[in-house]
Amino acid sequence: MHTALIRTATLACFFLVSACDPKTPSFTHAEPGEALSGGTASVNDRSVNAFSLPAGNLTPERRLDFSVGNSFFRNPWVIAPSSTTARDGLGPLFNINACQSCHLKDGRGHPPGPNATNAFTMLVRLSIPEGPGDAETLKTLGVVPEPVYGGQLQDNATPGVTPEGRVRFDYSNLPIMLKDGTVVELQKLQLRIDNLGYGPFHSQTRFSARIAPPMIGLGLLEAIPEQEILAHADPEDVNGDGISGRANHVWSFVENKTVLGRFGWKAGQPTLDQQNATAFSGDMGLTTSLIDNDDCTPAQIVCKQMPTGGTPEVSNNIRQQVLFYTRNLGVPMRRGVDNPEVLKGKTLFYAAGCPACHVPSFKTGPTPAEPELANQLIHPYSDLLLHDMGDGLADNRSEFLASGREWRTPPLWGIGLTQTVSGHTHFLHDGRARTLLEAILWHGGEAEVAKQKVMDFNAGERSALLDFLNSL
Repeated sequence: MHTALIRTATLACFFLVSACDPKTPSFTHAEPGEALSGGTASVNDRSVNAFSLPAGNLTPERRLDFSVGNSFFRNPWVIAPSSTTARDGLGPLFNINACQSCHLKDGRGHPPGPNATNAFTMLVRLSIPEGPGDAETLKTLGVVPEPVYGGQLQDNATPGVTPEGRVRFDYSNLPIMLKDGTVVELQKLQLRIDNLGYGPFHSQTRFSARIAPPMIGLGLLEAIPEQEILAHADPEDVNGDGISGRANHVWSFVENKTVLGRFGWKAGQPTLDQQNATAFSGDMGLTTSLIDNDDCTPAQIVCKQMPTGGTPEVSNNIRQQVLFYTRNLGVPMRRGVDNPEVLKGKTLFYAAGCPACHVPSFKTGPTPAEPELANQLIHPYSDLLLHDMGDGLADNRSEFLASGREWRTPPLWGIGLTQTVSGHTHFLHDGRARTLLEAILWHGGEAEVAKQKVMDFNAGERSALLDFLNSL
């Protein structure tokens, strides 16, 4: 049995109606502490602000630091030169002018509608196949950027600079019939980029559209010991359960070496600090002492000539304040953990084999910089590993060790509050799934067997499963 199932099934054996079958546990009541998804860092809020609160165990003094970080995360950056010297230097090419503009209410992004003029909470990554001289670029960036447009398309620009292009999607339906005859219309997205500002793309450009993920619990994920994540990996599928789980290994600009990746849709970033610095650069065209590139390429001459907001544009102090904020956003407590339908759905979640990738719990390690995040029993429902999700979800764009069919298992905590916080229910890396059931039905590859089991559920079982997921 997969390591994740062994661990979670062992816990489940204490909560069975009858003799324990570790493959199919049956839950009759909630496990101790299960409602506290983020341990003592959890927050008791189910309002529109549920994703925007400081960790529940922060002291009053540390909450002041959180508020300072929040201000830099929320407030817009401006064009240089400006009297607002602490927050100038936006662009010249950018996607959004504030972190909060993409992570609305610290929640989930969505794809643009058919007639939208801007992608807003979605971005498009770009790359080309590697060549003979690209070894060093692949080592540090994980991809070879498109030579004119770089590693990310920016659809906004400061005055005097031409935006790189406009993101569009064509939508079509794909009907799927379940075992009981129910037909579910999946939504297919076809990316289309027009109004190119700097000529045609390289003929072999690879595109990957990605919505902004929720911000909750990121510091807790960072605090999971590396060996605990690697304990769930089975890259050669030695146990023959069809679930491999591979760690991505990526470049750390701080340590100047390859380390474990755990953040981003393909686990392409090793730490929150580097994830934030990459977003400052790619999303807003802002330099940091960690990444001194504003994402203008040599081919974009006017972009290179525009005024800057200093060196670096994001000071180390602001970077650290934003890091503290992003580390300490609390995870909402679960709702209805003892509800019979939720418990039934949890049993079905296990019966389908979902915990093989969506590992329910971890224990965080010691974190001297953020003691509130240390030694917490958390319930993210993710292994933070890469899994082949099949052709249907493939973007055909590799990133470090991640193939074009692989994605990091996204954490499920807080997923039931998506509509409340974000005002929509768009799931998966590009937001194509409009419901949780649609998201499940897009699963393939290593998750094909689990998906087929869900497709065999009757209407009552599907409802219970969704009740469980919405309780997370």
